[in-house]
Amino acid sequence: MSRGFVREGDQEEPVVIPQRAVLPDNVINYVTPSGMNQLREELNSLEKDFAGIAVEDEKERRREQTLVLGKIKLLKERMNSARPILLEEQPQDEIRFGATVKVKNLELKTHQVLTITGVDEANVAQGKIAFTTPIARAVIGAKVGDTVDFKLGHENRPLRIEDIQYGSGT
Repeated sequence: MSRGFVREGDQEEPVVIPQRAVLPDNVINYVTPSGMNQLREELNSLEKDFAGIAVEDEKERRREQTLVLGKIKLLKERMNSARPILLEEQPQDEIRFGATVKVKNLELKTHQVLTITGVDEANVAQGKIAFTTPIARAVIGAKVGDTVDFKLGHENRPLRIEDIQYGSGT
């Protein structure tokens, strides 16, 4: 039917499905074992949400279903592309994916603890940073005692690696 014959009140607003965390093109989707578990838990939660949709208004129910199904689709795509990294197989004396790192900012004389994770499990408030971030890229490959330059805007921030650990909590 031509859109000219549809009453304005019958038109539904398109459902906007929020995108997942950005994973640059052609970048492998690394995840920690904990991150993979989080993705599975998120899928279970979304599937329960979908099964529990009990909105009487048909339009609103369709919108809710479309939103949840869209989130499930994006999540499954992300899970299908995930490549879990076993932390015990990482070189324990070198910063790699999954490492928890203590760094000292040599200019500010401050310490920071960072865990390098996948994009979906990153949470700055918890000190979890995606492996794609500039600071993660700056420290990956370094060892305890190394000093690396972290570029922040037009500034270089020298960071000294103080400790590297791989734990099951990542």
